[in-house]
Amino acid sequence: MPRPLRILVAKPGLDGHDRGAKIIARALRDAGLEVIYTGLHQTPEMIVEAALQEDVDAIGLSILSGAHMVQFPTVLDLLRAGGATDVVVFGGGILPDEDIRELEQQGVAKIFTPGASTQDIIEWVRSNIIPRH
Repeated sequence: MPRPLRILVAKPGLDGHDRGAKIIARALRDAGLEVIYTGLHQTPEMIVEAALQEDVDAIGLSILSGAHMVQFPTVLDLLRAGGATDVVVFGGGILPDEDIRELEQQGVAKIFTPGASTQDIIEWVRSNIIPRH
């Protein structure tokens, strides 16, 4: 039997609003996934280092600060630099549609916006992320 998916949930930057991230982390855990929640005020370097150390299959970023056009690309760049291009990056927050399109072109797999249900997120994760090993 394959191991459960391992997802790292992170709050990059100075954004102190973590209720949504905690709800998603708990929902994913309750759905049988292994979840590592890094807590508030993480730098992209801290997030990628934790992802590599924990051997995760995906990183879910929660960003409400407006810094998404810096934080997401930096995480993607650091994953590439670390040879972990197979780690899927997805996230959620309040992002303009044009920014979502740009981030997806850069390699972010999916952005969930307000109103996405935890069930929709769980189903997307199960359908789009495979164990790396």
